[in-house]
Amino acid sequence: MIDKILIANRGEIALRILRAAKELGIATVAVHSTADAHAMHVKLADESVCIGPAPARDSYLNIPALLSACEITGADAVHPGYGFLSENARFAEILEEHGITFIGPKAEHIRLMGDKIEAKLTAKRLGIPCVPGSDGAITGEREALIAAEKIGYPVLVKAASGGGGRGMKVANDSHELAQAIVSARTEAKAAFGDDTVYLEKYLQKPRHIEIQVFGDGNGEAIHLGERDCSLQRRHQKVWEESPSPALNDTQRGEIGEICAKAMREMQYSGAGTIEFLYENGGFYFIEMNTRIQVEHPVTEAITGVDLVAEQIRVAAGSPLSLKQEDVSFIGHAIECRVNAEHHSTFRPSPGRIAYYHPPGGVGVRVDSAVYQGYSIPPNYDSLIGKLIVHGRNRTEALMRLRRSLDEFIVDGVDTTLPLFRTLVRNADVQNGMYDIHWLEHFLATGGIEPNF
Repeated sequence: MIDKILIANRGEIALRILRAAKELGIATVAVHSTADAHAMHVKLADESVCIGPAPARDSYLNIPALLSACEITGADAVHPGYGFLSENARFAEILEEHGITFIGPKAEHIRLMGDKIEAKLTAKRLGIPCVPGSDGAITGEREALIAAEKIGYPVLVKAASGGGGRGMKVANDSHELAQAIVSARTEAKAAFGDDTVYLEKYLQKPRHIEIQVFGDGNGEAIHLGERDCSLQRRHQKVWEESPSPALNDTQRGEIGEICAKAMREMQYSGAGTIEFLYENGGFYFIEMNTRIQVEHPVTEAITGVDLVAEQIRVAAGSPLSLKQEDVSFIGHAIECRVNAEHHSTFRPSPGRIAYYHPPGGVGVRVDSAVYQGYSIPPNYDSLIGKLIVHGRNRTEALMRLRRSLDEFIVDGVDTTLPLFRTLVRNADVQNGMYDIHWLEHFLATGGIEPNF
């Protein structure tokens, strides 16, 4: 039983968690930095606590401050959202030591999947298909050359820790490999404090497909289909949809059951996402995220399952609210991440929102914590909100998205809305003919139309 949830996050995900908790009749505590004193989730929560100044390290990443907020308010559970401390195994352990429920998986699973080398070895053991690569960390140039020859060029040098494309370098031949390793290690050390790297086969034109899984921690687990996240810029997802235009029902069922079976064997608890590169009919594991994803609303749209509420129920000790045979996939959903950035340079654009008008109508959802007059601080991620549309099929979803984007108005700051207005009208996007490199090429060749 959970009586009060402290939301250890900010922005739209904090508001999303707050809404789910309220619908379950659970009291909420919003924590915030001084920069977020006027945030929407702070205004709507039952209680709020300031946990520090604007820098995240002094507030949202400040574990002692979060523990103090729990003690002051009597919160008996913490939902970490995504980012910040959501995949920090030590944070989960500390909460448990203090008798506070962490709304997420076990610390051991967070730690295991946070190390990409160990995650890949575990995936292989559990029968999840993986990208060909080195058996473990690369410690020397000769070892790297031998592994690369076995894998076959081009190869990808990847950091064992972290994500977001940092610590990743491509080597097309043996001459490029040594420099790629040095560069990847330097970048990984600076970003994650860990310069461990390994090698994987570099796939030429893959799609990014991820499977949403959910477990109860006692050996029961299900999958809720896939999301196609192939439209990316600098390894950051921009547009997500479900189901994928590239898969059929047989493929979807087979890879979904492989993932669900693996979670049953792990006795995984809560929401998780197993991410793959998909090329020529093959799935290749790249990582697992042990948290709720930014793009979870597209799965909610086609399944009707409230994933955040399910997280809370499972953390409170309840069994899964549905079995695999109860899961059905209805229609098509697309999500666009709208950021306070210039649509072509992607330069951050913090500042005051002078006018804000989100779209509405049948099948339209906007997950956002901004409002007219709100000032977007320069200290955090520039996400304004997520536009999610749902239609009976992909064609209807695309037309609904086009209409919704034309209705969406945000004045006072630059946004990426013009990019999406261009993409939704592009023939390749309309036909689902894109891979993880498509958007970078599109932007590099001046594809965006300035009149939007």
